[in-house]
Amino acid sequence: MLTVTFIRHGESEDNTKNIWAGWKDAPLSALGRAQVSALAASLQRTNTKFTYIYASPLLRAHATGLAALSSQTHNPPFALNLKLREQHFGAAEGNPWAYRIPPDETIASMIAKGIYPVLPTRQDRFDGGESLEDLAARADEAVAECVLPHVSERDVHIALASHGLCISECVKALLRLDPEADAGENYTGLLNTAWTRLTVEPRDGYKGRG
Repeated sequence: MLTVTFIRHGESEDNTKNIWAGWKDAPLSALGRAQVSALAASLQRTNTKFTYIYASPLLRAHATGLAALSSQTHNPPFALNLKLREQHFGAAEGNPWAYRIPPDETIASMIAKGIYPVLPTRQDRFDGGESLEDLAARADEAVAECVLPHVSERDVHIALASHGLCISECVKALLRLDPEADAGENYTGLLNTAWTRLTVEPRDGYKGRG
């Protein structure tokens, strides 16, 4: 059996500013540094052992992955993977966001004021950025690179330190591999340094990746 633990990064300096911060590479805030220290202590206290640790190279997730690594006594392999980065928000990066578009406004009129609203569909993207469907395709690649190569190994526990939206899409990517899973389930909402865990068991006849 293979276990995958997805860990969302600690609070970044941008998390406190209500701005779009996908690939905008802010470091952990003071609270974020305390959070990842608490994460490492918790993993050590519960004797959680990882066989492999992968992390997004963005500073906030990289530091969180290193905190997970620091909790281990056996020094498991640690690797950065670009596919684990957060959704890229293009022209919206570093600008204020809004959940709703007021009745007397449009997306274009809000952007003209420097406010970038949450886009209505999974296909929409800001100029130069990724849509959620683009992120889903990248999540498929992340799972193919970080999880599937280890499916045939015994008693493997993988930690993936990443970002809220990317983790959500990676969970969905894993579930898409199971025809019996509920593909319509929503897996968003992890708080900073919160984690979620999945177990992966190949069905009869699975021979690994060729």
